[in-house]
Amino acid sequence: MSRPSDTDSGAGSKGASDTALDGVSLDGASLNGASDNVEVRRSARRRRTVSAHREGERIVVCLPARMSRAEQARWVALMVNRVLAGEQRRRPSDDELLARAATLSERYLDGRAQPASVRWVDTMRSRWGSCTPVDRTIRLSRRLAGMPEYVVDYVLLHELAHLVVAGHGPRFWALLSGYPELDRARGFLDGVSFSASP
Repeated sequence: MSRPSDTDSGAGSKGASDTALDGVSLDGASLNGASDNVEVRRSARRRRTVSAHREGERIVVCLPARMSRAEQARWVALMVNRVLAGEQRRRPSDDELLARAATLSERYLDGRAQPASVRWVDTMRSRWGSCTPVDRTIRLSRRLAGMPEYVVDYVLLHELAHLVVAGHGPRFWALLSGYPELDRARGFLDGVSFSASP
C-alpha cells in the first residue's frame, strides 16, 4: 500500500503525466473544487511514496506508475486536500492581513499608508493584488495562498504604496526600495507567472 511523503523522491524521473486527472473518477472523493488544476505524474521509478506540491496555480500529485486507478483516485483526493488544507493554515485571515498591513506601513512607509480594509479575493486571475485609493481598500489574490510570507508581504506593501503614490513611477519604486526582499519577491512572482503561462 502506498503512503504519503512530503518529499518528492521521484523528482527528475521520467513518467507519465495526466492533466486534470485524465478522466479519473474520484468515486465520491472531494477535491474542494480543485480538480481542474490538478496534474497527476506517474513514475516507474517511484515505488511507494506519494507526494503533492503546488506549481503555479496547479497542484501536482506524484505517484507510482503501478498504482491502480482506484488507488490513484483515492491518493489524489487525499493529497490535493492536504495541500489545500496546508495553504489554508498558512493564509492569514482578513483581520490578520489588515494588522500586517499596519506593520508594513509603519516599517517601510513611515505609517503613511492606512488602508480601511485588506481582504482575500477569488476573482483576481491576472493580478496579484489591487488597491482602490478612493476608499483605501486593498484586495489580494487567493493565488498567493501558500506562497512564502516575504512574497505576500511584498504584494501587500506594493498595494500599500499605491495609497501614497498612484502609478508605478520613480517615486513609487523609491517607496518600495527599503523592502529587503523586493527583488527576490518580484523574481518569485515572475517565475510563478512564467510557469503558469501556456
